[in-house]
Amino acid sequence: MKTRQQEKELFRSERLLARQLVPDDLQELFTVYSDPEAMVWVDDGQPIPYEDAVRWLAVTAENYRTRGYGMSALVLQDTGTIIGFCGLVHPGGQEEVEIKYAFKREYWGQGFATETVRAMIAYGRAQHDMRYIMATTAPQNSASHAVLLKAGFRLGALLDNADGSRTQVFEWHDGTEQ
Repeated sequence: MKTRQQEKELFRSERLLARQLVPDDLQELFTVYSDPEAMVWVDDGQPIPYEDAVRWLAVTAENYRTRGYGMSALVLQDTGTIIGFCGLVHPGGQEEVEIKYAFKREYWGQGFATETVRAMIAYGRAQHDMRYIMATTAPQNSASHAVLLKAGFRLGALLDNADGSRTQVFEWHDGTEQ
């Protein structure tokens, strides 16, 4: 008999299991996204309030219902500990699939982000026939730039945002596009 975790499993990497978010993940989600240091490179750089974490769970459930994919929990295979979150999403309803990831600080610098991005690309291609995936980062976020480049993304456009900030785009193509 499958456990609840196995029923929601999306993919595995060398050390991690990615599974769909469930309501029981709310506190862990809030822990990551309310950490000021972890959020410095996400959206407006501010930690999210608890209500936004609740809303993200609802949006994620809807994304899985309508698209078959969304944000997921990243769990260490050997301990079952949630160390972060990742996903293939369409922020603000954009057409292009965008890869997202965030980790608890104690798991930074251990190769989990690169491992996750590579596994998400393989999952998106194999399970959802994705041929193009984008990622966006702050231009100063050199750690994420290194992760994305190691995982096979190419540097894309540098966008000027309405609020005066800038966004660096990275692009992954499966090789069938020119």
